[in-house]
Amino acid sequence: MEKSITYLDNVGPENSENVLKLAAKRAEELGIEYVVLASTSGETALKAAEAFKGQNVKLIAITHQYGLKEGGKWEVDEDKLEKLKEMGVIMTTQSHMFSGVERAISKRIGGASRADVISDTLRTMFGKGFKVAIECTMMAADSGHIPVSKETEIIAIGGTRWGADVAAVVRPAHSFDFFNIQIREIIAMPRAKEEQ
Repeated sequence: MEKSITYLDNVGPENSENVLKLAAKRAEELGIEYVVLASTSGETALKAAEAFKGQNVKLIAITHQYGLKEGGKWEVDEDKLEKLKEMGVIMTTQSHMFSGVERAISKRIGGASRADVISDTLRTMFGKGFKVAIECTMMAADSGHIPVSKETEIIAIGGTRWGADVAAVVRPAHSFDFFNIQIREIIAMPRAKEEQ
């Protein structure tokens, strides 16, 4: 099979509409039924709902866990959350796969955890948006929002800081089975990455 990859000049939210359009096209071509994407406030999820409108896909938007920016608080905009519910988009969260308890241990006693190494490797080699897309895939799998099997393929979408600048076809896996995740196709990604 021959398939083109769209390489973006820069990271960031200015790529969102193009990346979402490309992802919707590829989902339709492959008959993919599940799309997982990162959306902190709900803004990118709203754009995705428009991009995938009329397609037979289930959109699962993954947001930051409660308390990440401020103790006990969720960063999702309540008005956007209501609109997303009306549009059939699932907005969910849980502890981040590449941080959580291991990051707390690293902060307290020093050193780097194995999860930090995986996270930093994905981030530096492929970019933050790519790391986010993989992390969100595991979060959606562990939340029970997507099926997990050797036959399942989803579209995973992530972004660098805000918006969407990465889209990939992924065979998902649960976090405890991380090494069974497969990146089947890269649909779009930035050529230059955010400097570390």
